[in-house]
Amino acid sequence: MLTSTDRIEVTHAGSLPRTPELIEANAARADGAGPEGFERMLGEQVQGIVQRQLDAGVTIVGDGEYGKAMSSPIDYGAWWSYSFQRVGGLELDLEGRWATEAVASSPGEVKITGFLHRRDRQRFAEAYADPTSGIWTGGSTKPAPFPKVVGPLTYTGQAAVAADVTNLAAAVQASGAREGFVTALSPGSASRISNEHYGSDEELLYAWADVLREEYLAILDAGLVLQIDDPSIAENFDQIDPEPSVEDYVAFTRLRVEALNHALRGLPADRIRFHLCWGSWHGPHTTDLPMADIVETMLQVDAGAYSFEAGNVRHEHEYRVWDDVALPEGKVLLPGVVSHATNVVEHPELVAERIERFAARVGRENVIASTDCGLGGRIHPQIAWAKLETLSAGAQIASRRLWA
Repeated sequence: MLTSTDRIEVTHAGSLPRTPELIEANAARADGAGPEGFERMLGEQVQGIVQRQLDAGVTIVGDGEYGKAMSSPIDYGAWWSYSFQRVGGLELDLEGRWATEAVASSPGEVKITGFLHRRDRQRFAEAYADPTSGIWTGGSTKPAPFPKVVGPLTYTGQAAVAADVTNLAAAVQASGAREGFVTALSPGSASRISNEHYGSDEELLYAWADVLREEYLAILDAGLVLQIDDPSIAENFDQIDPEPSVEDYVAFTRLRVEALNHALRGLPADRIRFHLCWGSWHGPHTTDLPMADIVETMLQVDAGAYSFEAGNVRHEHEYRVWDDVALPEGKVLLPGVVSHATNVVEHPELVAERIERFAARVGRENVIASTDCGLGGRIHPQIAWAKLETLSAGAQIASRRLWA
């Protein structure tokens, strides 16, 4: 994995805006159209997105998650619902119980409640229900169907992940990019759906770990960097009602880390990056868990690099966590220094200042500039690309100062 040896390297958290051509093709496939020409078109689209990243100044590129299904410009579930296309033992949850079921926790017994019962949504119910608020989610109390577990989980995505890695590897080679990464789901996040088969939370988590390991291996075997997407580590906190103690939540989360490490066992940590976030939906986020309460748990993940939100205004101040927490030897931070949560394009000088805050605490060689979360589906494509350009410009300013 590249590190910032003579300049601040630039990357992003994975998802990038889909092109109109790709959105149209995915919509056609969702409507039952045949795959004629789709594979060739997808490869060309990945080539184009990699070159556009390089043109914007990104030095560590991804495939934009183009191989994951997304049939509209804004499809908030696409980043992980692609598992339905890659895993056997699932059916569509037509009742949406994963989102609508209200479950109460108690001290020492933490349980995830339905998505629509998040504490953030309860606290700002009027805003979430108001189409003019900027956080309106469509007014529906019954979400679109998502997967549910109805039988033994098996990995069926060999062809899909093979296309992902083939397309990105070819684009990296053709463009001259020095490194490419592909995202994959964590067991903790994959398990956040209705379960009608496994007898316990632990059994379900480890079943997902065994299944997803196949995808992890395919990415690494292709010579690419693996990024684990895992908002379940921090985001679950908002989905537990009433608010749990930090001790109970960390104990609950530890099992998710252990399941992930089981999936990663024996794999090269120096080619694995871990992405933590507090949920990328637009909203107040006043019920987010503080970084200080989860950072040690994050560092227990067997990865070589850690990506997290640091430009989001609910979390920007948390760079000070690294005054008290020592970054383990050989590990790298990928702080988000531009945010998906605002349409304002950050000034390059602000981006540079954010980078320098981390460099002062963990060493310039251990910082790679990144985005808070995926930009695809969260902001307008024109703004997303402007943010990547300002990210690169800020990294150049910081590099000149740090290597002066």
